Amino acid sequence: MRIFKRKLYDKLLQWKQQRNGQTAILIEGARRVGKSTLVKQFAEHEYDSYILIDFSIAPSEVVELFNHIHELDYFFIRLQFYYGVQLKERKSLIIFDEVQRCPKARQAIKYLVADHRYDYIETGSLISIKKNVKDITIPSEEQRLNMYPMDYEEFKWALGDNVSMTQLKMMYEQRMSVGDALNRKLMRDFRLYMLVGGMPQAVNTLLETNNLQAVDDVKRDIIHLYEDDFRKIDSSGRISMLFDAIPAQLNSNANRYQITSVIGNATSDSTTQQLLSELSESMTINMAYHVNDPGVGMSLYSDRNRYKMYVSDTGLFVTLAFKDKDFTENIIYQKLLSDKLEANLGYVYENVVAQMLRASGNHLFYYTFPTETGKHNYEIDFLLSRGNKICPIEVKSSGYKRHVSLDSFCKKYSSRVQERYLIYTKDLHKDEQTMFLPVYLTPFL
Repeated sequence: MRIFKRKLYDKLLQWKQQRNGQTAILIEGARRVGKSTLVKQFAEHEYDSYILIDFSIAPSEVVELFNHIHELDYFFIRLQFYYGVQLKERKSLIIFDEVQRCPKARQAIKYLVADHRYDYIETGSLISIKKNVKDITIPSEEQRLNMYPMDYEEFKWALGDNVSMTQLKMMYEQRMSVGDALNRKLMRDFRLYMLVGGMPQAVNTLLETNNLQAVDDVKRDIIHLYEDDFRKIDSSGRISMLFDAIPAQLNSNANRYQITSVIGNATSDSTTQQLLSELSESMTINMAYHVNDPGVGMSLYSDRNRYKMYVSDTGLFVTLAFKDKDFTENIIYQKLLSDKLEANLGYVYENVVAQMLRASGNHLFYYTFPTETGKHNYEIDFLLSRGNKICPIEVKSSGYKRHVSLDSFCKKYSSRVQERYLIYTKDLHKDEQTMFLPVYLTPFL
């Protein structure tokens, strides 16, 4: 499998140079986003030697060593002997892969960092704080980084395109229209990203086969892997049900995820919150919370009982939406490729915008409020905090330019709004108040 360029590599390099072993790094992310591959690549390029302990397959004698962490000379000698690697002081890295499977290894970070002989990177998937670390001391010497599926720029790099995103950024900054013909090409390129997604295995399959059915098979395997993981932490299957229902819930156009329609109403509030916590910690989803008072401090006014869920990777979302059908029946593939996605499939665009905003470091919030008649609701799909102002976003799956919700919101909160955006599929355009952005410019917001 190819090794893809990832932006997190530069953050690891910055950590190594600036912290000089004073902290360890914990890279958290969903399964198959490329954590292990990235860390191994980093170790091979930036250190004289390294040891990778994969706790999903580590033998008992290696795990047992963490019961002797107070005897560090013995610990390091045995580790080098077992893996056949010579460690060099301040020039070697030790990797704890899938560290959630060995809580004592995570606890040992405190003593290993204080020893300062080597650097340490941990990776973790489906980390459940309550289940996996309830009996250990979380090391304060642990610095965390989140790893997401490949973003659009990383996807373009994988396809050999190292210039497009620079040009798109200039287009965004200069508010430059490119014309319908070029926009159609840019949208064709972006729709391929929506279909394939950013899971490295899926991108690798695209490059090797140029066959979307083969890509879809890989994505189905990843979804099955996630569902198996969910059952390990919740044998009732309710977490899997919550995950599988995300496309249907978004398609229903409800202003929140209707959890009782998925798992019934017999579950207590505390159990429901626990299930949601487990799902959120898996990083397989992106949560968007309703904000009751839209302003700069949206976290202070978010409603934890009103939320939407998005799949963290839109390529997986597309497959999940029709996983009960054969690939040849998957109308999303057909319609996205031909640019004939109907309005009732617009939730695919909403999911990819959520993914791109989250990958850019934004927390996700949305807002609904009743219309003048009170019979319906206006909805702002996403709200961004910028300086002491906010930027409302409405997402459309077409070139449709009506924006009643944006107009009503900006009238209601005119003093709070910096700039208002309508994200759609046509060329960049500005009317008197609203900036119309083609969806591929979302990363620059």
